[in-house]
Amino acid sequence: MSLKPNIKPFTIITCQKYKNEGRKITCLTAYDYSTAKFIDESGIDIILVGDSLSMVALGHSTTHSVTMDEMIHHTKAVARGVKNSLIVADMPFMSYQIDESTAVNNAGRFLKEANAQAVKLEGGSKRITDTVKHCVEAGIPVLGHLGFTPQFLYTLGGYNIQGKNVEATEQILEQALALQESGAFGVVLEMIPEESAKLITESLSIPTIGIGAGRFCSGQILVIDDILGKFTDFTPKFARKYVDLASIIKKAVSEYKEDIISGDFPSASEVFNLGDEELIKLANLDIKK
Repeated sequence: MSLKPNIKPFTIITCQKYKNEGRKITCLTAYDYSTAKFIDESGIDIILVGDSLSMVALGHSTTHSVTMDEMIHHTKAVARGVKNSLIVADMPFMSYQIDESTAVNNAGRFLKEANAQAVKLEGGSKRITDTVKHCVEAGIPVLGHLGFTPQFLYTLGGYNIQGKNVEATEQILEQALALQESGAFGVVLEMIPEESAKLITESLSIPTIGIGAGRFCSGQILVIDDILGKFTDFTPKFARKYVDLASIIKKAVSEYKEDIISGDFPSASEVFNLGDEELIKLANLDIKK
């Protein structure tokens, strides 16, 4: 008889332990119960309920449009499917930029209402690092996010690689160190050269999670719809597609349609039937027309 391994929930303590041991941290996004359940059962360490929800699940053109209520709603669904992965919820645009009190209150909602264990904030300005500090002091673990930050899309001038020279890399490093000092348990590095990411990762005591940031981060994260080939509006260079789910879904739907038209669906084995006694009654039923 085989026994299942005793899997312990992944926490921010485990995250730091992996960094110290040089063990890679695995992360994926999820936005619904069933997907989160599959990811959790596959042993992924961190599940991010990303504000990419805005684009891949809700059909908006940027991450700006998703609301706090929508993020709470989807984080609740994800949490219902998770037993061991660490659930991190993205703070949506304008949910933490107004003032620290609003930021802490909104961050707390993800833990109190949606059963997340941490939140993620974008940026590394003093205003952001002060907000991180206040969240951590309130008992809310925070994951930082530097490099390309989608919520700053318009101020960055588009989907551009960040940290492309020494000066820019040094600025990101300074922001990462400030986030570390403020109590962040880790930092996502997005769309920066891997040499820059390597330097930043080696300079921090907390882990880095890369997305388009090369091979030397403490871990990696991708959008689940990208690795499944489900989101087809665009495909980032760094997003490896493990299956072409879009083609599989379209093929299945087309076959379903054909089976309905041809009369092949439903088949005799896919319907419910009356018993013999009820069939006799049905045959003798006097229907007035």
